[in-house]
Amino acid sequence: MSSQRNVISGTAAKNSDQLPVVVVMVPLAAHGHLNQLLHLSHLLSAFNIPVHFVGTATHNRQAKLRRTHTTTDGGAIQFHDFDIPRFQSPPPDPTTTQKFPTHLIPSITAAAIHLHRPLATFLRSLSTKAKRLVVIHDSLMSSAVEGVDAIPNSESYSFHSISAFAVALHILERKGTAAGGNNGKRKTTTLYEDYFPKELNVPPLEECFPAEFLEFIGAQFRRMPGNGAGKIYNACRVIEGQFLEVIQRVEHHLHHWALGPFNPVKISPPFKSTCSCIAWLDQQAPRSVMYVSFGTTTAMADQQIKEIANGLARSHQRFIWVLRDADKADIFDDANVRKSDLPEGYKDLIGDRGLVVREWAPQLEILSHRATGGFMTHCGWNSCMESLTMGVPVAAWPMHSDQPRNTVLMTAVLQVGVVVKEWGRKREEVVAAATVEAAVRRLMVSEEGMVMRRKAEWLGEAVRRSVEDGGDSRRELEAFVAHITR
Repeated sequence: MSSQRNVISGTAAKNSDQLPVVVVMVPLAAHGHLNQLLHLSHLLSAFNIPVHFVGTATHNRQAKLRRTHTTTDGGAIQFHDFDIPRFQSPPPDPTTTQKFPTHLIPSITAAAIHLHRPLATFLRSLSTKAKRLVVIHDSLMSSAVEGVDAIPNSESYSFHSISAFAVALHILERKGTAAGGNNGKRKTTTLYEDYFPKELNVPPLEECFPAEFLEFIGAQFRRMPGNGAGKIYNACRVIEGQFLEVIQRVEHHLHHWALGPFNPVKISPPFKSTCSCIAWLDQQAPRSVMYVSFGTTTAMADQQIKEIANGLARSHQRFIWVLRDADKADIFDDANVRKSDLPEGYKDLIGDRGLVVREWAPQLEILSHRATGGFMTHCGWNSCMESLTMGVPVAAWPMHSDQPRNTVLMTAVLQVGVVVKEWGRKREEVVAAATVEAAVRRLMVSEEGMVMRRKAEWLGEAVRRSVEDGGDSRRELEAFVAHITR
């Protein structure tokens, strides 16, 4: 009997080795998070690893619609739509002083809670067809993957969608090795002093998130799988090596993988975008255009939009301005979608110097275009990584979440940008046209701006080299693939 059991066991092991290693992506239900894990899916599928991208039907459809590039993945990315109870999809409120997209909290919470049951069933079934089941989940989707460590052939990795700089700060604060003082300044221990520049004005998290969402973050971190195999970051050691080292030193019991940049780093012309802005850019001089976009979660009041419009016009610089309302939870629900008015006669005022885009714009293609010389941005991490990758300096205007801390990284640490609105100013304060004009001219035509542009271009070249064969980022990605397929 013992001999027979050994034969059966050996046969099972042999059959298991013939099965594939599969990856399951579990993103948070918001564009900036969907986008990053879809980029990572493309990177991993290029190694012929089957990737399963799971979510609600609405959010999977959104991810596919806004897919930045058409990387050939051989059909290795499979989307799985799971039904959850209908979630609220109210319009954003542009009049609120707290710019966090609280209108998205119901859908984000619903997905995190209600995906758990269908996802657990799916993972158990898929595990029987895999040598190893690798689950990569957004750190804010821990409740959806709760119990995954009970599947014998599974291993889970939490993906942190923010900068390594912001993660390192949060870890040190949580461990008590950095404490907030007046105006967000840090009183630090030796570890902080060794790795962070002096006198950084870093705002407390309580100013960046509403209490309701901080509670959600805390709940998700407490539900993190107990035996997680490691953490993944959309970070590049060329840019954030020192902060990744802080993370590793404090959380030395875990594997930490810096697999960024996730986004494509080479977008070769001719561009195949249907957006008219690319044809317009083709007619402009190199590095002459300011690209203006505040992401998918920013809703601005009408008065602020008018001030931006006038500031751009008075700067006498060329610009592309993406003027859209913030996403609703269901972007396909077009009821009550706001279209902001521009000042009367604005088109005549700007002539051919500016282009206002009302639809979805191909941001990577715009940033990679030779004509783009600056980026006025909310400093979401996707936008920061894309601007760094393409070597474009920023005019930073943070709104909420990790954006104020990303602004510190971009302007004070990396020194590749100027600040449009200081975080310490009153939230309800309207930024005047004169301030917008000054920020645009400072970045685009001043000597200081030229220095920032050269530094951004140097960083962009370094990042692009790092993803080539033999580069640091490429080697780390290959090491991760070797690790999960071992």
